[in-house]
Amino acid sequence: MENVTDAEKLESIQSFHSTIRKLENAKAQMTEKGANITLVTKRLQALYVGLSVLELVWNKTPHSYNQEEITAARNVLAGLLPSVNSSYDKAKEGSPQKTLLQRRIKSLELAIQAIDELSN
Repeated sequence: MENVTDAEKLESIQSFHSTIRKLENAKAQMTEKGANITLVTKRLQALYVGLSVLELVWNKTPHSYNQEEITAARNVLAGLLPSVNSSYDKAKEGSPQKTLLQRRIKSLELAIQAIDELSN
């Protein structure tokens, strides 16, 4: 895996935690309203796996996901990148939102890279 600074590692882990919290809240609200939560559940699972893979690579923290779950998560995470990039492009220059999205993009890219390297 590319040389990642400790600061980038910390920001990526924090970004995953933030995104997971956000999706968990969205899922709870959608469940309350009786909305379909299939997509949110799938994305949330992919984020859990992505975070676990980063923690495995960087901190040697074991995880309990099998190769099929990891591959599925990689595809979901890769599928999130275009929409996050689009939001980033639309965000106002210098805004906190732009910084958050930049960190989210980096964390997703690092998780995908880590999954790819584990799969080889």
